[in-house]
Amino acid sequence: MKFKLIFLFSCFQSFCFAQELNCNVTVIKPQVMVSGPEVFQTMERTIEEFINGRKWSKDTWAQDERIPCTMQITIEQQVNQRQFKGSIQVGSSRPVYNSDYKTPLISVNDRDFEFTFQENSQIQWSNDQHRDNLSSVLAFYAYYLLGMDYDSFSKEGGTDYFLTCQTIISNAQNAPESGWRSNEKGQQNRYWLIENILTQQFSPMREANYMYHRQGLDKMYTERATGLKNVTDALMLLNNVHKVKPSSYNMQVFFYAKADEVVSIFKPLKPDQKNAVVDLCKRIDPGNIAKYEKIVQP
Repeated sequence: MKFKLIFLFSCFQSFCFAQELNCNVTVIKPQVMVSGPEVFQTMERTIEEFINGRKWSKDTWAQDERIPCTMQITIEQQVNQRQFKGSIQVGSSRPVYNSDYKTPLISVNDRDFEFTFQENSQIQWSNDQHRDNLSSVLAFYAYYLLGMDYDSFSKEGGTDYFLTCQTIISNAQNAPESGWRSNEKGQQNRYWLIENILTQQFSPMREANYMYHRQGLDKMYTERATGLKNVTDALMLLNNVHKVKPSSYNMQVFFYAKADEVVSIFKPLKPDQKNAVVDLCKRIDPGNIAKYEKIVQP
């Protein structure tokens, strides 16, 4: 009887205090390896345990509420047995209310990923300091995933998580690795991803995230016309950001995840329901013009 009670209590704790992320981690090995392939298998498992085994928020999450996400780490160079260079692509999705459809929420391809990994050691992390680049980058994207997810369910609901990302950036200013500073070449790095999203100029983009998902997609199965209008209005809000900061990194990240979905939503509609959206998307997301032209093609 005592064993049963302990088992039930353990299950109850697991259910009530489940971690927030359900992340599938893939590590792609370099063509030239300094060590055996086992280190990359260990790396994959260790990173996945770090992301999925840690509680990143104070809220209570059930198992079926965990955010489905992916991290694909491509090792382009193994400098030595412990040092690696490459990229990390991070993506997540979000369930749509009253359906079995999951909408892609973010897709970020971070090409500035240098880190040290010691086989048979755990990844250590602290919010108060930059211990190493691997733990900081992984924690940064864990909090970014949470921030974007919360923003999609409540207006600017992810602010606390974006502020934590900002703290991670601040702590990493003296790190030798790139991706953390404002003065690096271009403005497509972790610094600008968060700097932008926390400025007033980008508040229409955060409102669009909420309107597109909570007021748009979540309503389309029960109130299709209302949901569709809100998705359209959400996209129109992005024009306000484009006018102030065209071709921003955040806009590219948004459409990298959403372009195909926008095409699938608007292609079946009548011309008067889609022409304005097509014109808008071609203007603010010129990299995907060919995709948007499919919306108006027979």
